Amino acid sequence: MGTWDIGPFDNDTAADFAGGLDDAAPGERAGLVRAALERAARGPEYLDDDEGVEAVAAAALVAAQCPGSGAVTTAYGPAEPIPELPVELRALAVAALDRVVAEESELAELWDESDSDGEWRRGIRALREVLEPVPPVT
Repeated sequence: MGTWDIGPFDNDTAADFAGGLDDAAPGERAGLVRAALERAARGPEYLDDDEGVEAVAAAALVAAQCPGSGAVTTAYGPAEPIPELPVELRALAVAALDRVVAEESELAELWDESDSDGEWRRGIRALREVLEPVPPVT
């Protein structure tokens, strides 16, 4: 895995995923985001690192459309616009992120071996909080 930083698109696999989105017809992009999330959330017991990386990138695109969130602004993310994504993808993105950080995730194992594990996990938690904010206590 060619990784240069902890961001959702800061590795070769995620940059390739973004390129695939750019190459797809506009009407197919939401389906590609959904498919990446479904592979991670509903896939086999052990999550492959490439599937985890694509799920994080897809979750970042879903999170970017949540109220109060910012757009994906990295040069390695999609250059073409992502259509408005269905709100129900937020729950799927949360499930995918939960699998990405679980014990049965190759991506989590790889990050556990790095010096940036804590920072990477904080980034995943921040994405998750955008997708599933904790309701205020009343």
